[in-house]
Amino acid sequence: MKKFCMLLACALFAAATALAQDAYPYKPIQLVVPFPPGGAADQPARLLAQALLNVWKQPMVVMTRSGAGGAVGMQVVANAAPDGYTLVATNPALLILPEADRMFGRKPIIERAEFKPVALLVADPVVLVVKADAPWKTYQEFVADAKAHPDNFTYGSSGAYSASHLPIEMLASSAGIKLRHISYSGGGPAILAVLSGQVAATASSPAAVGPQIKGGALRALVTTGNKRVAALPDVPTALELGYKDAEFYIWIGLFAPAKTPDATVQAIRAGVNRAVTEEGGFVQAMAKLNAPTDYRDAPAFNEFLNKDYERIKATVQKIGKVD
Repeated sequence: MKKFCMLLACALFAAATALAQDAYPYKPIQLVVPFPPGGAADQPARLLAQALLNVWKQPMVVMTRSGAGGAVGMQVVANAAPDGYTLVATNPALLILPEADRMFGRKPIIERAEFKPVALLVADPVVLVVKADAPWKTYQEFVADAKAHPDNFTYGSSGAYSASHLPIEMLASSAGIKLRHISYSGGGPAILAVLSGQVAATASSPAAVGPQIKGGALRALVTTGNKRVAALPDVPTALELGYKDAEFYIWIGLFAPAKTPDATVQAIRAGVNRAVTEEGGFVQAMAKLNAPTDYRDAPAFNEFLNKDYERIKATVQKIGKVD
């Protein structure tokens, strides 16, 4: 009888454990940010982690794993157990890196197909900026001057095929002008190059250049979204100026490994939806920092990615090989 009771207790314990494990999440989740701390993906990731803690009552541990333009951290997640406990918050590098690898005839180090989209969190257009005392008051004046003096205009970016390189090439191609590219170690150095007069222009997120625009050091000429930036209401979009092939966003999205079961992904999506839409959640936390959000659940996010991929692929092919 005693032995039977012990076996029954063990069976009940095993059943209880199995039931607990079926309820996602039953343990902490690791969220990989594949870029250096303090970057554009880091802040939204940490605010989402805090909001999800309130929803799930389980911690989401944010871990930065930078390297190879984001490929190192993304590979960590692609190769992780597909159980929903290792996710990644990444940006357009997920679409750019494989296209750049193919451009050079290399096997892509990472592919979009290795992930399942969970949710889009942020989708900021970039702002083309020049020094405040530059002669161009509008983007039309900048274009006209560049056409009159071909190959004389330089611009800085955070690196070849980066999120500041591609949109400027989109703008230039759409306007029919040729600009010379100068690569820097990051977006910050590229902005400093404009301020010091080393290059004529650069492109960055509204948050990154907003203080210099407001302080009178930089002038914003055009943005790359489908609507004007709320913080820069007087700055037109490229689309409204007639440049239809110059739409670009620095987005941040949440992904799971491709083999993660659909039921688990659905549970993650439901949690993220609550974290984003509930009062005092992710959106409100971002708003306190004057940071806009663009939440889209997986189906809408996947549509967004499809469109973004076509834009990025076409631009990388136009740029060609860049050492």
